[in-house]
Amino acid sequence: MMKEYFALFVQILVACGFAASVLAASFILGKRAKASRAKNMPYECGLDPAGQANPRFSVKFYLVAMLFVLFDIEIVFLYPWAVCFKELGAEQWAALSAMFFFQVILGVGFLYEWKKGALDWTR
Repeated sequence: MMKEYFALFVQILVACGFAASVLAASFILGKRAKASRAKNMPYECGLDPAGQANPRFSVKFYLVAMLFVLFDIEIVFLYPWAVCFKELGAEQWAALSAMFFFQVILGVGFLYEWKKGALDWTR
């Protein structure tokens, strides 16, 4: 049984060895700059940093993110279903009605988001 996984173990060892050797080479051969107050400051487009490091985001940002996740999950379920649809045979109508129901639920969610103004970028 160990023979079957030998190539996998060798590949893992080579990958880890390569990563370690590249990190060691950059540490040994890399330039070391002397630290100063100016070099330790955060860089922000050539200007002095302004504002907080962790600004608060609007709830609208999270609504748009959830909308993206919703339609991303839709594609994750829709693509394999579309690929296997012809192979279903007698169950095609059941699969078509289930996908139609799924699309209706997502459409209702989309209309809700639209009504709430989550897609309006001007507000």
